[in-house]
Amino acid sequence: MLVAETLLVPTFPTTHISAAIGHFTRAVDDFGRGDWEDSVAKIGKFVEAMLKAVATHCHVPFEAGRKFKADAVINALGQLPYGVHDDALRLLIPRACRVAYDLASNRGARHDPGEINPNAMDANFAIHTSSWILAEAIRYAQKGVVDPSQAKALVESLTEKRYPLVEEVDGRLYVHAKKKSAVEVALVVLAQSHPKRVRKSVLIDTIKRNGFSVKNAKMAVNRISNLVDYDDGENLKLLAPGLQRAEEIIKRALESFGT
Repeated sequence: MLVAETLLVPTFPTTHISAAIGHFTRAVDDFGRGDWEDSVAKIGKFVEAMLKAVATHCHVPFEAGRKFKADAVINALGQLPYGVHDDALRLLIPRACRVAYDLASNRGARHDPGEINPNAMDANFAIHTSSWILAEAIRYAQKGVVDPSQAKALVESLTEKRYPLVEEVDGRLYVHAKKKSAVEVALVVLAQSHPKRVRKSVLIDTIKRNGFSVKNAKMAVNRISNLVDYDDGENLKLLAPGLQRAEEIIKRALESFGT
């Protein structure tokens, strides 16, 4: 994301762009882990930072801190005179921000129990919309400045379809990674479930479902015994060192998706 920041600054202010890219990066990481709610929440913060960046560039005033109102900034940008500012700044980016922000602010985890859980769909939409917002900002900032092919390559990397590292299907977890061991699957699954405990037999079945034999699955669970806490009912919960190791595994796996 450092390249993206370089292409957006100094057209847009460093403070807001750095914040926006930080929120976006963390949202993508949460998305990769299957943390839909956290991912969408961070997209809300990304939108606020991007709106502040665009508003500052267009000399549109806004309230600081908790008094900041996204809707007021979006409306103000839309009222800028036609022909004075690029339509990307007046209309396109603000309108995309409104949809993503409304989704992050008004729905999140709230849904009727009889409905399809919208969190995964929300996260997919929020990530792709935010990628488009960043790409459009880069297109505007780099117009006539750098080699179009360089900006195009980065834009395509931002807008390409993203898939989660951990997928849940009817309560069953799948770990998607180019290379994975049984131990890595065990740690990622436990991290995904944390702070809830996972029954040992369920963890073994999950490792099997991810392409390993019963023998390897049982061996993997035994190998992480120093990284977990067992209760009396054979239910496992990752200790701090286990969580740290799982985070490292997840980070490497997410980075490998881009190679």
